[in-house]
Amino acid sequence: MQPPIIGYCDPLRGRPGQRIAFHVSSGGGRPFSARVVRIACGDPNPQGPGLDIREVASDLGGQHPGQEQIVPIGSCGLAALPALRGHGALSAVFNVRPTRLNDDLRAILSLQDAEATQVVMVGLERGELVLLQRRDGQESRAATGLRLEAGQWYAVRVDLIDDSSAVAVRLEPIEARPLRPKGQGTVVSLAAPVDFQAWSRITFAAAWSGRPQHCFNGQIEQPQLRAKRDDNGRSEDEIVAAWDFSQRINQQTFPDVGPHGCDGTLVNVPTRAVRGSNWTGSEMNWRHAPQHYGAIHFHDDDLSDCKWAESLSLAISPEWDSGIYGLEVQNELGTDIIPFYVLPAKQAPRKPIAVLASTFTHMAYANHARGNFDEAFRARVRAWQAYPWNPDDVREFAASTYNYHSDGSGVSLSSRLRPILTMRPGFLTFNDPVGSGLRHFPADTHLVSWLNHHGFDFDIVTDEDLDDDGISAIEGYKVLVTGSHPEYHTERSLNALRDFCDLGGNFIYLGGNGFYWRIARRTDLPHVIEIRRAEGGIRAWACEPGEYYQQLDGGYGGLWRRNGRPPQALAGIGFAIQGPYEGSGYRRTAESYRPEVAWVFEGVDNDVCGNYGLFGGGAAGFELDQVSDALGTTPGTIVLARSEGHGGMFRIVPEEVLTHTLSLTADIKPEAHMVIGGGGDRGYFFSTGSITFIGSLCHNRHNNDVSRILANVVRRFSEMPTESK
Repeated sequence: MQPPIIGYCDPLRGRPGQRIAFHVSSGGGRPFSARVVRIACGDPNPQGPGLDIREVASDLGGQHPGQEQIVPIGSCGLAALPALRGHGALSAVFNVRPTRLNDDLRAILSLQDAEATQVVMVGLERGELVLLQRRDGQESRAATGLRLEAGQWYAVRVDLIDDSSAVAVRLEPIEARPLRPKGQGTVVSLAAPVDFQAWSRITFAAAWSGRPQHCFNGQIEQPQLRAKRDDNGRSEDEIVAAWDFSQRINQQTFPDVGPHGCDGTLVNVPTRAVRGSNWTGSEMNWRHAPQHYGAIHFHDDDLSDCKWAESLSLAISPEWDSGIYGLEVQNELGTDIIPFYVLPAKQAPRKPIAVLASTFTHMAYANHARGNFDEAFRARVRAWQAYPWNPDDVREFAASTYNYHSDGSGVSLSSRLRPILTMRPGFLTFNDPVGSGLRHFPADTHLVSWLNHHGFDFDIVTDEDLDDDGISAIEGYKVLVTGSHPEYHTERSLNALRDFCDLGGNFIYLGGNGFYWRIARRTDLPHVIEIRRAEGGIRAWACEPGEYYQQLDGGYGGLWRRNGRPPQALAGIGFAIQGPYEGSGYRRTAESYRPEVAWVFEGVDNDVCGNYGLFGGGAAGFELDQVSDALGTTPGTIVLARSEGHGGMFRIVPEEVLTHTLSLTADIKPEAHMVIGGGGDRGYFFSTGSITFIGSLCHNRHNNDVSRILANVVRRFSEMPTESK
């Protein structure tokens, strides 16, 4: 079910004068109108600040031609074939491990011409090897009777004879044990003789017709084409092509080590750096023993690029302030807003404040299907006129890294070159009984709304800017402020934040569970991120042993904490407690009254604050961070407040658990720590330790203690002279 109009943009952010392209699918090819809007608040809750979306001047008026665009979902590998004339017999040889036995036919490999009119496909249907032939407009199948089990490796050989319809197929299980089942073989007849000269391409894990079709779920390794030749009366195999998937694991190509060099390319970034049939457990890092990782895991729901035609583009106007914008597109059936970020001009003077848009986190959660979109939730969406499309219903645009592939394996790769339903103003994540139920992109618009209300001058920077440009992306700002959940970071983006603080920048961390997972990104795939959910952490799924190292950069995946960089070393606090999407308040500590920090609470009369809010009902909730000397909290850090009143469902995170009675770094209570620290040779930091903190800022029309606390900190940090740090 595709929405009546929807789209995505590339790139996700730009500076004045730069162009952003928009790729729109309009149902039935209907024309559509477009306008540029500024997204000041993305919360549709009538009890909150409300949606604040304002049109800005642009040259996109009038109608634009529309087209309905297909999503080319599913991964595969493509390679050209050498001229096969003169070979009387060919054998396709490969190892395969199916991971899902689909009811319909799925292609393990296809030999075909460019137009897919002359095809011989080796496929799998309900666990049985099947041959499909397409020739001269006719299609036929031949069942082999040879059956495969999901999760088992097999060696397969398919022998073909030019100008003959007879095909011999052999299947042999690959077992680690010495005693293994014997192989099986059969000969089947196709409807028509094969014609080697017609074939110009081989496709792995799909049939190719301008996009992947009949996509296979499983792993393939060591595919080869061999020709028969007779040498002194002996029949021997001669390599025609041999594709080595154990090479170039970090790239989207694979070499042909045979005599013709018919190298291949991958479509939709399938999963690499996975265990092959010969993996023994003697080496866990694919870079050290690539021959043990010679398989590629293909999925029928991989998607790295929708490849939609560009519908329109715009040049960012120098009149637009840095902020969150969107292209609103509308046809007679519906409306969509495609967000993008406007950065300041490269040479523009730095404003006092930079707001970090957590685009890597937005990508990690992109199209997260949670299974919670029940009728009561739908009724709320309708009543609030919230964003109507939910990933529970709309599955065409691939899942998030919090979901599973259709074969049950975890999703480790995510792309922004597709519509992202969860990254829309008005999108509700939870049917929150006491608030708005927002997370991520729409949640962080509360911060933007608050900054605008108080008249703070700020620029937007994104995670991609930190990864691309390092410290230069944020150098010169007095204050860097995060959103509610800066969870995912590359090494370069985390280094930029560290360098900013080391050079005297003041850092405000307004979230929980931040700087948690290490991800990978490549300059030749800037739209893709990778997460390997290795040992430890709150994990939606777990990597298989031996698959903890990332395919894109070879780095050890998993928690930054397990990579020697716990969040406490950056922000003074780190993830410690998780619970339901509900919040409570903070109580000030005795230390918060010390003269050097009492200014944080100027205008605050109560010891308890934040026991209200639009995210779960309180400023401290859902995921909570705490100090830990053992994990690098800076000496001299002051705990200003501790949250209280959390229910029994708030539990210690698994990476802290040693035994049922012993935690790793502390006797952790279910509380968030609001802290301040730093100074000296570094900048200062202020951290709130809770994902739901931002949801309390707009309470009572911004007139509340949480708002006063943050305003005090932002004002003090942004007014500090640089030389004082």
